[in-house]
This record gives sequence, structure tokens and C-alpha cells, in this order.
Amino acid sequence: MGLDSFLHSSVSHPVLRAWAAVPNTLSATSLMYPLFITSDRDGKEEIAAMPGVFRFGVNRLKEALDPLIKSGLRSVILFGVPREEHAVKDDVGSAAEDPSGPVILAIQLLRSLYPSLLVACDVCLCPYTSHGHCGVLNADGTINNPASIKRLAEISVQYARAGCHVIAPSDMMDCRIGAIKEGLHEAGLAGNVAVMAYSAKFASGFYGPFRDAACSAPAAGDRKRYQLPPASRGLARRAVIRDAKEGADIVMVKPGYPYLDLVRDTKEVLPDLPIAVYQVSGEYAMLWHAASNNVFTLRVGVMEATEACLRAGASIIITYYTPQILGWLNEAKL
Repeated sequence: MGLDSFLHSSVSHPVLRAWAAVPNTLSATSLMYPLFITSDRDGKEEIAAMPGVFRFGVNRLKEALDPLIKSGLRSVILFGVPREEHAVKDDVGSAAEDPSGPVILAIQLLRSLYPSLLVACDVCLCPYTSHGHCGVLNADGTINNPASIKRLAEISVQYARAGCHVIAPSDMMDCRIGAIKEGLHEAGLAGNVAVMAYSAKFASGFYGPFRDAACSAPAAGDRKRYQLPPASRGLARRAVIRDAKEGADIVMVKPGYPYLDLVRDTKEVLPDLPIAVYQVSGEYAMLWHAASNNVFTLRVGVMEATEACLRAGASIIITYYTPQILGWLNEAKL
């Protein structure tokens, strides 16, 4: 029996059930809020290239999220930002599953504070490796794919054991969805934890602010050998189909606005699978600075860009504008 035959993980949380059924209309359920969790537990640092977006230590999460929960926040995705003074970076990203590290502590805290909140975890090696790449490297600097997907599965199992609802591997290693699904199955967690695959993730120039936010720029070289070429449509189709066959519960296109044709392609080849779009850091900054220079109002620009993703076929929007959109949706109800 193939891993794509297992469906329980897709319906193990109320938000997941809504994603499986919801029409493509913008609502609080459509939105997932990215959170950068720093190993400085009391830290709160604004990200210079992303005005209004912060890195939070776990001790600052409650003050940040309480008002958003009241506004209707349904889901978050966590990105660990280990500081050199708190974590040793090595060739295999050993600090990723540190039980006292930022991600596992944040999972446990959020599950305790907000029982109904869906908690997803980005899984990648780049913030934790000394070389800054998304997988384990061979001696010549190329990707060691078997070693990489083994590590990603190990990290995923630890996040699942800590209580996360969704594993979201962003590394773009070949066949990592199957390895993660196998790891969750062997750990007895496959029916409780969904996998949201960064399937069509492009080697994009729109990631610049994120790499600053997550302190995850590669020490040498780039990621063009494993992320998709921006001009490639066929590879993106192959990637989403492959990840679905390996058991992904949700597939993602990243970035969003420049790649809406790929969102539509994905909807056509996988009509029965929820599709996520990541409105990435460069898109956030582009909209922010355009609004700051009176090109349009922020609300008009953000809502149009978000609704375009839904129109193309997405049902989940991962966006740093989640707090603002929640406020605008609540205003519309008054």
C-alpha cells in the first residue's frame, strides 16, 4: 500500500478538515501566519527588510499572539532562528531537534496556550548547518540526498512528538516526503500529523529578506541545484505530482504572485489536494514599500494579491500580512 493511500493525517485537526472542504474564499481559516522563533527566549527583534515583522523568543509569543487569537487566527508555521551563542551549527544540523531549542519549545508552549491553534513546523537544515545549505553535503559540496532525507525525517519525528500538527519540509530534497511519511509511520504518528510539502519551490530572488530574518543564507554557492529554475513549468508539475504520490497531504507553490500559473497547473493536475501559496518575504516588502510610496493603499494591494492566489486555485495563504488581513476581515463584518 502506498503512502498516498493514508488519509487520516489530512483530517486529524479541525483546520485540516476545513482546508479539505473549504471553497476558495478568503477567511481566517485560509490564512497561516509565519513566525520566526529565536533562541534568545526573551528576544523581540524587528527585521529591517520586513517592517512590522519580528523574530520572537518563546517568552514573547503570548503577548504577540493573544490579540491575533482573539482576531480569529487559526494556524501558524514556525521557523527556528538559532543564534550562534545558543546553538552550535554543524554539517548535519544537529541543533534542529534540540529539545531546548526554539522550535520544540515554541510547539510545546503554543499547544499549551492555544489548544485549538494548528501548529505547523518548517523543516529544513539550512538554519542549523555550518554551510547554510538545505541538506547534508558531500565532500565536493554537492547534495548527499540519502543522508539529507534521513536527517529531515529524524527532525520531523521530533517535531511531531513535541506536538506539531503539520510538518512542512522546505528543503527540496528528492523523495523527502516519502522518507518523512515513513518516519512518522514507524513512530506511530502518521495518522496524527499532516505533511505540507514545499513542492514547487523556485530558486527565487524574492527570498532575500527571509534569509536575513532566518539567518539562513548559504555560506558558499547557491541553491539552484535543488530549487526549481524560475522559467521551468514542467519540473514544477513533476514535483507536485511526485510529492502527492509520496503521500503529501498538502502541496505548496512558493513564491506566490509571480507563479500563479503554477498554482493553476497544480490545481488542474491535483484537483483533490489542498494547495498552499507562500506569499514570501520579497512579496511582503514589495507591497509594503509600494503602499508606503502611495502606489496604492496597503489594504487594496494586499487583498488583491491574496485573492488572486485563491482565484488561481489555492485554499491556504501563508502570509506575513495575516494580522492585517484578520483585522480587515473583522472590519468587514461590522
